[in-house]
Amino acid sequence: MRVLLIGANGYLGRFVADRLLADPAVQLTALGRGDDADVRFDLASGSPGALTRFLDAVHPGAVINCAGAIRGGARELTRHNTVAVATVCEALRRSGCGARLVQIGCGAEYGPSQPGSSTAEDAVPRPGGPYGVSKLAATELVLGSGLDAVVLRVFSPAGPSTPAGSPLGRLAEALRRAMQSGDGELKLGGLGVQRDFIDVRDVARAVHAASLSAAQGVINIGSGRAVRLRDAAAVLARVAGYGGALHELDGPSSPIRPTIGHPRTEPDHAAPAAYPYPDGCGSWQQADVRTARDRLGWRPRINLEESLADIWMEAACRI
Repeated sequence: MRVLLIGANGYLGRFVADRLLADPAVQLTALGRGDDADVRFDLASGSPGALTRFLDAVHPGAVINCAGAIRGGARELTRHNTVAVATVCEALRRSGCGARLVQIGCGAEYGPSQPGSSTAEDAVPRPGGPYGVSKLAATELVLGSGLDAVVLRVFSPAGPSTPAGSPLGRLAEALRRAMQSGDGELKLGGLGVQRDFIDVRDVARAVHAASLSAAQGVINIGSGRAVRLRDAAAVLARVAGYGGALHELDGPSSPIRPTIGHPRTEPDHAAPAAYPYPDGCGSWQQADVRTARDRLGWRPRINLEESLADIWMEAACRI
């Protein structure tokens, strides 16, 4: 099967490309804005007609869209996350290729959820920021397109190549600087939030499975377990071999201890973070991933400690 991958040079796209290239039954064509793409095309400014002509020429069996923007103002996010998807949907409707569409959505489309709960696909989305709004609009375009399509709502990706500006990337960078300067104490803020972290390689496996399946609609992709960011910081410190003390600003005064892999049930679920987490989802988010198991035959394989170790290995190379 020929697969057209859009956004192959992005954070998730690189791992999806690796996964597809490892499948001898897949012929991969990468479309994107960069020079390293097989075909250069800007979804935010290109016409659906031009993309239709390319689809008719290549005739892919599946189109996977990993492209998009995670930062910027509302206009930029709308262009790259919503208008771009409208272009893909319209081009596929016009084309005679009949390709299946796999759209990468995100957990931020749901917005804040009740502490202690697991968010299923039938939850009413209430995104808490422009990024989530732009991604939700894209999802609605896909679902209303009439195409053979599935949207994978990826929660909080982690692991190799985690962006330095992400919360986990910033934690690793703070540790790197502390170790480089010999600081015996590291003060961190905003660690009270809990998120459902999922390794990017597990995300790539889910995308591959979705491209081969007949599943449609929305499917959550996460670990199914919320982890407090301060616990992730403690595990990062341990795998880094940092012997100093970690102190949370505006948080508990006791030392930070790791408890990776199990949702918290104590009453402090709803305690606000010292600083807002950038996804607009409040203090808690945890995915219900039963649909991915039932409809894709997919389960996460890589635990968060391994993901964090890979994040640290990359950060350590900058010492």
